Amino acid sequence: MKINTMDINKTDVATLVICKNQSVEEFFVDFSKKYSIFKNENLIIDLSDVKGVKTESVLLFLQASKDHRKDGMSFVVVVNGINTDVLPSDFITVPTIVEANDIIEMENIERDLGF
Repeated sequence: MKINTMDINKTDVATLVICKNQSVEEFFVDFSKKYSIFKNENLIIDLSDVKGVKTESVLLFLQASKDHRKDGMSFVVVVNGINTDVLPSDFITVPTIVEANDIIEMENIERDLGF
């Protein structure tokens, strides 16, 4: 499915929302408007193709991540080129989609085991 600034691909593990616009801010606005579509799914937000991503832009997704995780779902951002050490520890970012899928699979196992 294509929605203006994003591609959406659903897998067995998660819904992958890919930024297809050079502006993370515009992507975030569209994501926020469409959030109800994937509210009850594990999410991977893929910003890996965006050049020159700023930490502040990635942090736009922090509250959505907290809310999503509080509702018992996984939320992982794929991003490159920023210092992830300055991000909050409960905000999960990884450099590849493979790692994002691995984290979600581990979180699914933890939820199944009641952790």
